[in-house]
Amino acid sequence: MAAARPVAMDGGDAKGGARAALGGLTTRGRSFLAAGIAAAACAYVLGQSDLLRVGLLLAVLPLVCVLVLYRTRYRVTGTRRLSPSRVPAGSEARVHLRMDNISRLPTGLLMLQDRVPYVLGPRPRFVLDRVEPGGRREVSYRVRSDLRGHYPLGPLQLRLSDPFGMCELTRSFSTYDTLVVIPHTEPLPPVRLAGETSGYGEGRQRSLALAGEDDVIPRGYRHGDDLRRVHWRSTARYGELMVRREEQPQRARCTVLLDTRLTAYRGTGPDSAFEWAVSGAASALVHMLERGFAVRLLTDTGDAVPGEGEGGFAGSSQATADAAGLLLDTLAVVGHSDGGGLSRAYDVLRGGGEGLLIAFLGDLDEEQTGVVARMRQRSGGAVAFVLDGAAWVNGESPQSREEAAGRLRRLREAGWTVVPVEPGAQLSALWRLAGPQGAPAGSKGFTGGWS
Repeated sequence: MAAARPVAMDGGDAKGGARAALGGLTTRGRSFLAAGIAAAACAYVLGQSDLLRVGLLLAVLPLVCVLVLYRTRYRVTGTRRLSPSRVPAGSEARVHLRMDNISRLPTGLLMLQDRVPYVLGPRPRFVLDRVEPGGRREVSYRVRSDLRGHYPLGPLQLRLSDPFGMCELTRSFSTYDTLVVIPHTEPLPPVRLAGETSGYGEGRQRSLALAGEDDVIPRGYRHGDDLRRVHWRSTARYGELMVRREEQPQRARCTVLLDTRLTAYRGTGPDSAFEWAVSGAASALVHMLERGFAVRLLTDTGDAVPGEGEGGFAGSSQATADAAGLLLDTLAVVGHSDGGGLSRAYDVLRGGGEGLLIAFLGDLDEEQTGVVARMRQRSGGAVAFVLDGAAWVNGESPQSREEAAGRLRRLREAGWTVVPVEPGAQLSALWRLAGPQGAPAGSKGFTGGWS
């Protein structure tokens, strides 16, 4: 929610305010002024005093309206609230506007207008009746976009008009809000892969920490340590009080790889292959967070969220929601990369112990197939959802079925669980194919596991 600073509906400085007020003359006001001047000139030439009085009346009326608006001293504040501020593509959000009159005078007729990008719909306009001193008016409108992204809303504009419609003054607030349209996500079914182990997050590991089961490796005594954990043999050896270290469970890690190469996809729009891949990556990230994994997002450019050297987002309840929100905000603005390969993503993956790798890939040639095959060596398990960009545009693949099958077979032989994605397929249905019962023939399970 954004609250704008008070806006004064007045003329400001003498010269600038008068110039702005005269510049606010409407077509009607300019017509009256021109007609009055013309009538007065004709009356002077023809010597018609009655016509002169009519001309003066026509010319003075818009000038009087300008003077009245120039001397007006209204002070109003505006507040905008988005509900919600983060919305999936194709869903609606409601924008609530509130205007407060903080001056001691009632306002006249106010016209309120909010600036919105054209993809969100038409520009909303409202007419507000007279607002009493200390009073408020509330209005709302809806916005909707099928395209993900960050869209600025505002600034608000107020237009004050005289009763005759001769002059209008426009003032703008300085603040604006941002509506975040995130990719559409699907709820995914629980799937348990071959080799999955039980624990805190599937495929968990153990690490040294300050709570858990005993370990024989001692450490120095710290204030507050339980004396029952003193390791007397090490204390005698080192000459200082030593206690036994402990270990605690470590969350299983998952990396979601999103292929954003421009050459890997064809077509644009909400139903394109690239948008399906982005939506699939978003669904996988949210699902794995909810299952207790520490997750991170990686693209073909080597950019990772969070950055290199961090284990990934993890947490429960509010922490998980915040992590999911940040990842979805990143995917809301992700676009095509100019890179032609996946080698930089391969370099980011650390050797061994990387955890589960879930990839959403576009078209692969022989070289990129080899790079993806080697990624399997740097992860504990790997699942690939492979899209044929040409099939999403033309309904058929330009590559022969034999060549496409050979490349998918090569990934399966490297240890990947490969799931081909047909145009318009639902990720929730394909998700089950990654399990041991649904995996295509010839695919291999992995030991990291996920559910």
